[in-house]
Amino acid sequence: CAMINRTVTVRSRGETMKNQEKLLTIGQFAKLHKINKKTLMWYDEIDLFHPAHIDPDNGYRYYSYYQSAILETILLLRELDIPLGEIRQFMKNRSASTMHQVVQEQMKEIDRRIDDLNAIRNALQMHEQALQTIAALDLSALSVIKKEKQPLITVAIDQDTPFHTQVEMITAQTANSPIHHLHEARYGTMIAIEHLKNKDFSKYTQLFIEIPASDHEKEMHIQPAGTYIRAYYKDASRPAERCYERIFDFASQNGLELSGYAYEIILNDNVIDRLEDAIVQVEIRAEKTEERF
Repeated sequence: CAMINRTVTVRSRGETMKNQEKLLTIGQFAKLHKINKKTLMWYDEIDLFHPAHIDPDNGYRYYSYYQSAILETILLLRELDIPLGEIRQFMKNRSASTMHQVVQEQMKEIDRRIDDLNAIRNALQMHEQALQTIAALDLSALSVIKKEKQPLITVAIDQDTPFHTQVEMITAQTANSPIHHLHEARYGTMIAIEHLKNKDFSKYTQLFIEIPASDHEKEMHIQPAGTYIRAYYKDASRPAERCYERIFDFASQNGLELSGYAYEIILNDNVIDRLEDAIVQVEIRAEKTEERF
């Protein structure tokens, strides 16, 4: 009987050793998945992911290669910022249907993040272009450019509209727009060409924010496509009388008729503290009136 028990014990240990040959140590398993082995120990402690075998003599943890898919699922969910509690609950009740639901939800979330990142990238590109323009800018230069139509969210103002009221109005107008933050878009002021002709250089009529193409363009102001005169001036704290006089002279000399509005945008508002240091870009639509241009 003793001989039988000894034989069984030896066989059992032999089978255990044979099975352990198919297992990976915690260090090997962690290296395979490019994580710290302390992470695996922590997952074990919080009842999220357990080793396939723990040596009863020394407490060493061993993992099966076939656990890799399970761990990678956990790591994927962690990368998606899903809370540990939700991951633990999912892992205990996972199935093809629940995994499909998680995948669909996370794909929607990723699409939202991609949209946000694209908006941030566009904002950075917009700022980079403005800074490059400033670096090579000749404030006395005038140019003729072609523009595509641009939808604008606008708010009517006048010289008596308090600044805080302007902010409240533009905030309300942009609440349901594609723009989540002002840094995602260019914004500025508009002044009607009639006021400029009457030398009312401070009589701004609207604030505007540029937005992407929208299904609600009929409800918005559209800066028309066409030919524009572009000019610049410095110091937004004072009327731009000299800048507009140069624009009118240039238009007259080149057979151009100004129409609509002047659109003013401060190019360097994110790097200045005083309006006196502002560099303002001005664009006014200019249509040909003579063949010589």
